[in-house]
Amino acid sequence: MYWYSSTNVNTMGAFKKAQLEELIGIMQTLSPATLASFLEDILTPQEFKAIIERWQLVKMLKSGVPQRTVAKKLGVSIAKITRGSRALQNKRGGFNQVLKKIK
Repeated sequence: MYWYSSTNVNTMGAFKKAQLEELIGIMQTLSPATLASFLEDILTPQEFKAIIERWQLVKMLKSGVPQRTVAKKLGVSIAKITRGSRALQNKRGGFNQVLKKIK
């Protein structure tokens, strides 16, 4: 069983939460190449691009790059940058947990 801090996950219902736990368990067993292939299959091209884009913008924000510079370099709206910035304000959030691990 995984501990979720996100309101979206906590309110999704037992069935969907169980499905998410199953996916997380599966992903933990996959090689990087298999995981990339799995994500390409399960996500639409737009979703796959959005995940990569969001990760890049969060890393840039965390390293101190100004929001407008991030938006310009990645070609995304300030609204997307603001969403990433808000997520980084949650020190216990997933982005910050992962960024600590890859320092």
